[in-house]
Amino acid sequence: MSRNVFDRGVQIDLDRFTQIRLPTQYLYTGAAVLAVLILLLMTVYQIQPEEVGVVTRFGRFVRTSDPGLRFKIPVVESVEKVPVQRQLKQEFGFRSIESPSRTNYHAMPEESVMLTGDLNVAVVEWIVQYRVADPYRYLFKVRNVEDTFRFMNEAVMREVVGDRTVTEVLTVGRQGIETAVQEKLQHLAEQYETGITVDQVVLQDVNPPDPVKPSWDAVNQAQQQRDRLINEARALYNQVIPRARGEAEQTVLQAEGYALDRVNRSQGDAARFKALYDAYRRAPQVTRQRLYLETMQNVLPKAGGKVFVDKDAKGILPLLSLDHLQSQISREKEVSR
Repeated sequence: MSRNVFDRGVQIDLDRFTQIRLPTQYLYTGAAVLAVLILLLMTVYQIQPEEVGVVTRFGRFVRTSDPGLRFKIPVVESVEKVPVQRQLKQEFGFRSIESPSRTNYHAMPEESVMLTGDLNVAVVEWIVQYRVADPYRYLFKVRNVEDTFRFMNEAVMREVVGDRTVTEVLTVGRQGIETAVQEKLQHLAEQYETGITVDQVVLQDVNPPDPVKPSWDAVNQAQQQRDRLINEARALYNQVIPRARGEAEQTVLQAEGYALDRVNRSQGDAARFKALYDAYRRAPQVTRQRLYLETMQNVLPKAGGKVFVDKDAKGILPLLSLDHLQSQISREKEVSR
């Protein structure tokens, strides 16, 4: 019996169509080609530039593969790709949730609340950035290496924070905590043979617990005001004290210079007097005459106009008026008095 199907005006004879059969050899060929493709896909694998391939044979480590196109034995061998050049990170005390518009953070108080050395509580959130330095140790030496490394981080951070006061943890001790945690964590990672290298430990946020945060903020404000007043006092001290020291040193130097000048002048006068005395002893009359002339040479220019008249003169010319000169001499004497 024939069956007809009408679809958009086209008649198809289904009985005739079902009688078509493909040859058996075509089926075998197709199956063989499919099997070859599957084996080829299972044989070839590619390692990215920042990765290293770890090849295992029946679960046993065989070799590592560098970046590029590589081959392996199908079914027998398997490849685990490890990112050795990529920097990995783990977050503690919070989780960042990426979204198209912004990044949200979810707090994890069971990881961030810690006890300090002075029996206070601090909320510490941090990030650890690390790389896989040894793929073999990373995969085969430690079971669940990521979880183990996370537990190591929490243990080391709690140990370091527990050795410090809450003030040191919240203020000036952050850099020291990061350095100490990185060193201890790297030592522990090498001891456990995790194959991990710690690049950096960053304290993301360190705060007191929410119930005591207002009191802590008030204390911080008081400390900042105290530091500001201390800095202002030091600035004034640095402005006044050096100036006073400079003025004192200047006065001392002036006094020393004046003393040295007086001593040198006194020594010079004494030496000059001694030289005059020695010269006087050798020639008294000559020395007496020389001293008289030198004294007159210094005194006469200061005495003003003088007229010297011979004592034996009997008369003076009438053209020479001495009255005006005598009145001028009298005025000079009164002024000098």
